[in-house]
Amino acid sequence: MPRAQTTPNESRSVFVALVGRPNVGKSSLTNRLVGEKVAIVTQKPQTTRSRITGVATHGAVQYVFLDTPGIHAPRNRLDARMTQTAAASIKDVDVTLMLFEPAGELTQAEAAMAEALRGAGPALALINKVDTLRSFAALEARRAYLQGLGVFDDVVPVSALDGTGCDALFARLAPYGHPGPHYFDDEAFTDMPEKELVAELVREKALLFLREEVPHGIAVTVTRFKERPDKDLVDIDVELICERRSHKGMVIGKGGQMLKKIASAARADCEGLLGVQVNLQCWVKVRESWRDSEKLLDELGFAKP
Repeated sequence: MPRAQTTPNESRSVFVALVGRPNVGKSSLTNRLVGEKVAIVTQKPQTTRSRITGVATHGAVQYVFLDTPGIHAPRNRLDARMTQTAAASIKDVDVTLMLFEPAGELTQAEAAMAEALRGAGPALALINKVDTLRSFAALEARRAYLQGLGVFDDVVPVSALDGTGCDALFARLAPYGHPGPHYFDDEAFTDMPEKELVAELVREKALLFLREEVPHGIAVTVTRFKERPDKDLVDIDVELICERRSHKGMVIGKGGQMLKKIASAARADCEGLLGVQVNLQCWVKVRESWRDSEKLLDELGFAKP
C-alpha cells in the first residue's frame, strides 16, 4: 500500500519498475512519462535488453522509472540475463507497474511474474493499448480479471500511444515515494551515458531495417566517442556485432547499402540527441554465438543482475 501522504512541498523520490511481456509497451510508456526518448522502440519483441532508467521531476517529486526487458521463456544465456534483470528490478523499487495487453490469456511468464509480485511489494496493473478497445464492457471485463488476481493495489487503463491516463499516473504513484533529496539532477531524464544512448539508437535502426532472423543476433558497441576541439562535431565509431558469418553480409548489404541506411538514420537521431554534428562510422564484426557465451556477454556489457 502507498506510504502516508507527505506534505506538498516535501522533497521525495519514487522508484518505479515497469514489467510485462515483450511488446506490451513498457518502453513506449517510459518515453511518454519521461517526455524524452530514453528507450528505443520497435515492433519486434525483446527490443529492450537491459534495464533503462528514465527520470521525470515534477516539482518536489522525482519519479525514477526502470524500463525492464520483456518477461519470456529464455532460449539462450542472453535471454536468461534479461529475464533475471526484470525479476530483480521489482525488489529495488517502491512500486511496480505491470503492463498487460487489453485482452487475451496471460502467458506462463506473466503469471509467474504476477505471483512474484504478490510478496515483493506494492504493484499496480496497467491495461495498455486501451485505444484499441471497442467497448467499455471489454475494458471493465479486463479490469475485473486483473483485479481478481488479488495482486494489485489498483488496475489502471492507459495508452502509451495516445497518452490516455498517463498524466494521471503521476498522482497515483506519488504516495508510494519516500521523503528525501532527489537522486538525480532535476533537469536529468536518464542516467545512461551518451555512448550507451548512441549504441541503442544504432541498434534500433538495425532492428527496424533488417530481416527477422538477423537483428536479435546483433549487439552494438561504441569504440570511439571524441569531441573535436575546434568545432561542434563528435566523431563516433560503432561496431555492430553479429553472431553468424552469414549475417555479416546481410548487415552490410549489397554495395554496403544496408549499413549505410542504418548509419544514416542513426546519425540523424544522434545529432538530435547530442545537439551537434556527428561523424558516425559503422563497422560489422562476427562473434560466433555471442548470445550463449558468458564471457562475450560480459565483454559486451550485459551485466549479470
